[in-house]
Amino acid sequence: MAVAARYVHTNLTARDWRSLAAFYADVFGCTQVPPERDYRCANLDAATGLTDAHLTGAHLRLPGYGATGGPTLEIFQYDALEPRAATVVNRPGFGHIAFAVDDVDAARRQVLAAGGAPVGELVTLQTSDGRRVTWCYVTDPEGNIIELQAWSGPEA
Repeated sequence: MAVAARYVHTNLTARDWRSLAAFYADVFGCTQVPPERDYRCANLDAATGLTDAHLTGAHLRLPGYGATGGPTLEIFQYDALEPRAATVVNRPGFGHIAFAVDDVDAARRQVLAAGGAPVGELVTLQTSDGRRVTWCYVTDPEGNIIELQAWSGPEA
């Protein structure tokens, strides 16, 4: 039997949470959900398994869900960070976040102009049911992979 659940948020651990939050606000129209977080306590250490952990950050409301409710992008920054592995699309674990956009090429150009980077090329694939998806991978300024996608065709 499945657990009664509702999707709430995805977390990005940032080197500079304010700068990364500004990127998602400027490029995708995400809006900050108060309050900002600033935690340093025994319960944070217990929950994270870290010693003397300190994190700051905020939640950003994702576009397309109205002014209230809906899932968020939680962007946190820890005082002490581990080195980041190279960005690749085929590493096991969480791989990317995706945004549906009207024009993938235009959105890609905007991400790149805002400090993101390309991962591969923009492509269009046809699914077995006749729909077409135009998509690409890019990264945000900190190297997190973003998929940009637009669907067309029968009942896209």
